[in-house]
Amino acid sequence: MRILTRYILGEILSHTLIGGALFTFVLFMRDLPHILEMVVRNSSTFTNVAEVLLFTLPNTFKVTIPMAVLVGVLLGLSRLASDSEIVAMRASGLGIGYFVRVASIVAIAGTLLGLANSLYVAPRANQAILQMEQSLATSQASYEIQPRVFYEDFRNFVLYVQDVVPGAGASNWRQVFMADVTDPATPLITTAASATVANDSSQVLLMRLRNGSRHETVAGQPQQYNISTFTTTDLPLAMSPQSDVHLGRMDTAIYALPMRALLARTHGPDAKRFLIELNSRFSYPAACLVLMLVGVPLGVASRRGGKSSGFVFTILLVLLYYVLSYTGIALGRQNRLSAFSAVWSANLLFAGAGVFLLWQMASGGRILGAITGSFSRSPKSADADKANGARLTGLWSRFQSRPQRTKARHAFPRILDEYVVREFLNTFFLVLAGFVMLMLVFTFFELVGDILRNHIALSTVGEYLVNLTPSMLYQIAPLAVLIAVLVTFGVLNRNSELIAMKATGISLYRLVVPIVSIAAILAVSLFLFDEFYLPQANRRQEALRSTIKGRPPQTFLHPEQKWIFGQPHPGEPGRIFYYQFFDPDRNEFANLSVFEFDPATFALSRRIFATRATWDADSGAWRFQNGWQRDIAGASVVDNSYREFKQAAFAEIHEEPGYFKKESLQSQEMNFGQLDRYIGDLSQSGFDTMRLRVALWHKLAYPLVAIVMAVLAIPFALSMGRRGSLMGIAVAIVVALAYWVVDGLFGAMGNVNYLPAALAAWSSDVLFGLVGGYLLLRTPT
Repeated sequence: MRILTRYILGEILSHTLIGGALFTFVLFMRDLPHILEMVVRNSSTFTNVAEVLLFTLPNTFKVTIPMAVLVGVLLGLSRLASDSEIVAMRASGLGIGYFVRVASIVAIAGTLLGLANSLYVAPRANQAILQMEQSLATSQASYEIQPRVFYEDFRNFVLYVQDVVPGAGASNWRQVFMADVTDPATPLITTAASATVANDSSQVLLMRLRNGSRHETVAGQPQQYNISTFTTTDLPLAMSPQSDVHLGRMDTAIYALPMRALLARTHGPDAKRFLIELNSRFSYPAACLVLMLVGVPLGVASRRGGKSSGFVFTILLVLLYYVLSYTGIALGRQNRLSAFSAVWSANLLFAGAGVFLLWQMASGGRILGAITGSFSRSPKSADADKANGARLTGLWSRFQSRPQRTKARHAFPRILDEYVVREFLNTFFLVLAGFVMLMLVFTFFELVGDILRNHIALSTVGEYLVNLTPSMLYQIAPLAVLIAVLVTFGVLNRNSELIAMKATGISLYRLVVPIVSIAAILAVSLFLFDEFYLPQANRRQEALRSTIKGRPPQTFLHPEQKWIFGQPHPGEPGRIFYYQFFDPDRNEFANLSVFEFDPATFALSRRIFATRATWDADSGAWRFQNGWQRDIAGASVVDNSYREFKQAAFAEIHEEPGYFKKESLQSQEMNFGQLDRYIGDLSQSGFDTMRLRVALWHKLAYPLVAIVMAVLAIPFALSMGRRGSLMGIAVAIVVALAYWVVDGLFGAMGNVNYLPAALAAWSSDVLFGLVGGYLLLRTPT
């Protein structure tokens, strides 16, 4: 009996560990790009990156530990039931109570682990996160200055550099334009032919400007204009403190309170919030026990469905439990339920359902049989079972030499190719559908509170999830390829089918041709999917998400950039526009300044200011009102050049209203051609487009990840020996985590100008592709 207990326990525990790793991976990957960019932007070391990743895991474990126990019980017992081992055990006199006792070992261990995490580890990890956020908020925003881009990340300064020459320990800038906007109404303008810049401290850049001038006006007295010139001058440029720094999804410090402080606040003002948090720290670990009560009867009764029916049950139960839990908490925060009822209602309902299903199992009730039967596969005929059991024998017979061979030996595709592709596609679509469903479930969890608070119709939520699905398919497809290849070749290796294939003279390289071909077709399909369909689905889902969140339903926001570079025209001076307000509907500026300069020397030649500027469609020109203009010649003001006006028009200013209506679109809402044109438009106007350029190259690099994953998975699958699909999934999680960390790190470095855009997008593909190719070449064929 002790041996049998260890056997069942090992089956449950293996699925629990794999399920926990899988759920944690899916939840954690959504936050990873934001975390990596935040730490890269703030000059963090790899130690800081590891600390951030480590500190964010306890919050994820609070949700995934109960889910892992459920998937372990369901899949472990379903596997035993599918092989009729449960029937043999029950025939030997073991009742349903025995399976409950064995599963309780894993459930109790999960509960204790969850309590330790929820009561001790998670609050301290959250406190460490808050401390890191405070340090990041005051640290230097690290990036390399890019030419022809306006930077407003400096304290009270706007910077524009025409050309940048990197140097050892310092950078050299050519044609510098700076505006001191301490008083936004009268910016102090400084221009210089060149500058040398070095880090003076973590918060200050020290600039040595050469051959420049400083232009100053007096508020309310525009006729007074002061110009001072310099050969060299030093100017410190302080970084602005970083704002809106959030690592992960923690929105409040309540999660960082230790138990003693949390208990003290449950008797003070706003006590209900703290009561809900206190109960939540106990309810989620206790969910391991109540989910086990439901999982045991469903797993034992799942006789024909095997792991597939267990997987379906897991998804449905996870969805149901967390919908009930999040809905109850949301109602509790709205004072519709008491704190205890809000937090514990899901546990109480599942405990009652588990006791009822156990009673049905013990008494042979029909309700449990109807539930499990609806998710079981249809029974196979005896002939089909026999044919399936003799698959290896039939496969071997196909490889025997035949005198009447009608196809060339190296013809493509062959029967063997069809067999491998069929096994691969079956696993691929199962994994893809399962992962997308999990992502949709987790997304729904996040929105439950907003749905209840804003009274969103379920049809709107359903439409949002439908439009979100294409984006998730695009993101998950390469990971599904990785798992499908690992499982397919792992099963072929475990069943000795690879040995049979090699015995007939078929090389491993020939065997992987259909898999790589399918991966290549998938890569092309992903690019075409992103080119023709995905952007419009993303625009729609972003609009619906804004509706659910209670924000205006729009897919873009007008940027708050107040500086924009004018359209260049040969033989004409360059122009920089500065405005305090622009109404895109009425085509009207408020407090508009126009700085004209010599493109060769970057010295100002004229300034125009108007309190109001409107577009006259009939004449095709801007009408400036209540302003002034002044001509400048080098280091002096041109005599009698100052002129005030009530109404004025400047025909040489060619920019039409559409030029200033720059939409801050998301890269995922445009295809490759649209994004390329959008980048060109923004770059010409002086907007920072580094992030968009990384996204543009990523649109080409990401689909090829499917091929990289296929090549990388094959040697890993063959190195696993006979350890089967579970080990394949475990290896897939490790490889996928390594890839997404490296890809996110390179992408974050590109976003903050540490790497060129193309290198940031392609580095992970090239790196992992070379590793996969090297391992494949070293694999015995």
